[in-house]
Amino acid sequence: MPGSILGSAVRRREDPRLVTGAGRYVDDLAPEGTLHAVFARSPLAHARLRRVDVSAAAAVPGVVAALTAADLDLPPRLSFAVVPEVFARPPLAVDVVRFVGEAVAVVVGESRSAAVDGAEAVSADYDPLPVVATPEQAAAEGADLLFPEHGTNLAFQAAYGEDQDALDGAEITVRARFVNQRLAPVPLEADAFLAHPDGNRLRVWASTQSPFQVRDFVADCLGMAEADVRLVAPDVGGGFGAKGTSYPEQVVVAALARRLGRPVRWAQTRSENFVAMAHGRAQVQDVEVGAKRNGELVGLRARVLADAGAYPGLGALLPFFTGQMLSGVYRTPRIDYAARVYATNTTPVGAYRGAGRPEATALLERAMDLLAGELALDPAEVRRRNLIPPDRFPLQTVAGATYDSGEYERALDRALELSGYHGLRAEQERRRAAGERRVLGIGLSSYVEITALGSPTEFGSVEAGPDGTFTVLAGTASHGQGHETAYAQIVADTLDVPLDSVRVVEGDTGLVPRGDGTGGSRSLQLAGSSILVAARALLERARRVAADALEASPDDVVPLGGGRLGVRGVPGSGLTWAELAGAVQQRGESQLREEHDIVADASFPFGTHVAVAEVDLDTGEARLVRHIAVDDCGSQVNPLLVQGQVHGGIAQGAAQALFEEVVYDDAGNPLTTSLLDYGVPTANELPRFETASTVTPSPNNPLGAKGIGEAGTIGSTPAVQNAVLDALAHLGVRHLDMPLTPERIWRAVSGR
Repeated sequence: MPGSILGSAVRRREDPRLVTGAGRYVDDLAPEGTLHAVFARSPLAHARLRRVDVSAAAAVPGVVAALTAADLDLPPRLSFAVVPEVFARPPLAVDVVRFVGEAVAVVVGESRSAAVDGAEAVSADYDPLPVVATPEQAAAEGADLLFPEHGTNLAFQAAYGEDQDALDGAEITVRARFVNQRLAPVPLEADAFLAHPDGNRLRVWASTQSPFQVRDFVADCLGMAEADVRLVAPDVGGGFGAKGTSYPEQVVVAALARRLGRPVRWAQTRSENFVAMAHGRAQVQDVEVGAKRNGELVGLRARVLADAGAYPGLGALLPFFTGQMLSGVYRTPRIDYAARVYATNTTPVGAYRGAGRPEATALLERAMDLLAGELALDPAEVRRRNLIPPDRFPLQTVAGATYDSGEYERALDRALELSGYHGLRAEQERRRAAGERRVLGIGLSSYVEITALGSPTEFGSVEAGPDGTFTVLAGTASHGQGHETAYAQIVADTLDVPLDSVRVVEGDTGLVPRGDGTGGSRSLQLAGSSILVAARALLERARRVAADALEASPDDVVPLGGGRLGVRGVPGSGLTWAELAGAVQQRGESQLREEHDIVADASFPFGTHVAVAEVDLDTGEARLVRHIAVDDCGSQVNPLLVQGQVHGGIAQGAAQALFEEVVYDDAGNPLTTSLLDYGVPTANELPRFETASTVTPSPNNPLGAKGIGEAGTIGSTPAVQNAVLDALAHLGVRHLDMPLTPERIWRAVSGR
């Protein structure tokens, strides 16, 4: 509607606080008398833990306590209930360590330096055991077992379509093995936790995406009522899925605070973060795609071998989502999919931006380029010939997903137009014909993903206060998304009040009654929709209150602007929201407040990315020189926030394609435990991103919104990988796995 703030590019209200250093993170908080916890961790990937001696640690000046698993007696807990109970992880290692970095003791000091000195004084006797460092090793016949009582390293498996010949009728088949490498999330703020005892209650602060989940986990492990644990997520410096789960260190710190009767704080070091925070991806994919000679898909067969790490949890389930999204944006008549997930002697794997869906898109979009090469067709044309048309929605795919809405060809056309695709192809041919050593590659990725999966409900409420302000409560927890701005826009637009009059509260289990947190790109379509419904209900209630006061029909009461409700056609009439809230209180009624818990089906954002890369054939260096992204996240509350999410997603997706990989040696030793070893790109390694949108509203929620937080990552990774390999295609290079490092490219080009 005219003048609506919805759909407007409003600057984030959070930014002045964050960019000026006024943000408050867990490690900035220090109640009086706070102690510091530091963990002693295993240097071996697999060993029997014969003895842990903390006596020397306890004698270090400034150390208050040095404890082992036997001292704390905390129960092991599964981090995700889908896997067998045998994989439950003890907060501190008991009898066996299963990955480098597993905590074996904790030291508490009056200062952080004292606790560090104490942790270095902890000694342990390890009896080494055989190591399985890869899922292939874990799956091998006669493999050594991480949990012998389980009888296998298999943690989870998923399959569908195995009763058919998915490639029947194919006139051409392409086969390949792709490695979707293990990644570390590397948030700017590493993990942190602070616990403060208050009589029989406990107040905790956590750098988390899921306050209620962590609160419940801590309460359960300590045998406390959930209501007796209040968790606050203050400013959080990034999560990317890895902070969407609970960690054993959180329980240990909470237990220490209760035991010692003082606040205890823990903050990860960067190197500790690389081995203790859950990793992502880690799949090996064997793929076969069948098609007619005209490029029409016949079917797909995929076998996925996935790594869950030492204590399988949420990461074990993610290949299920890979299988669910294998149809992609294409009319795929048959899919035969099977995934097996194994425990290995490595850091546990969990959700990382996209969580199972990027792996599906990477598999499919890489296969589509290989198919285009076999058919001698342009990659854009092969995609176009197989796209699902817009009149097919809603659509139940053979992979089991129910797509809500989509206009896939429109996004493809827009991306090709913005990139100047045909001109790029001409420039590519010119360089090849001239024998230039800096060659050009153009990569495509057309994707669809699923958002708000797993948990279909979220809480939101809106309250009008007697001072004329409005308070929004949401069950989500922001860690960079711009919730304070987007939620306020929804309320300001619905109630026709100033944006600055709306205050947003989330991430505090003492103020917000319930919530499932932020993950899976769920916040706006679920919490935002709940807030929208609550705001509409609040407006209707306020109209009735105003009607009573003005002796008018509620149907005649409308917003008059300036934060007033009054009689239609009588501009001088009306009551302010502050007066309405006061009237409600004077009548002895409940607060002028409404709440809602939406239950909504998932949505399916989509888009097309075009990546342009240059490769130096003499050095093997691949450089992304342009990236064009056209994404469709349904109705947009704030395009500026959408653009920011896409930019961040592209950066992480390009990083996987070109730079990042967690590496272990055969003994399970991590070789990438600092930013000197792990290749996170800076702005110098990335171009200016060119972004655009199409808008195809979702019918599954009242906002018409789809998630956008992970779309940039999902679309960009295969586009960049395809671009680099397209640059090398004329040299006979068919495929290289990520990351496409200079050495890997140089060896392929030089034949070494």
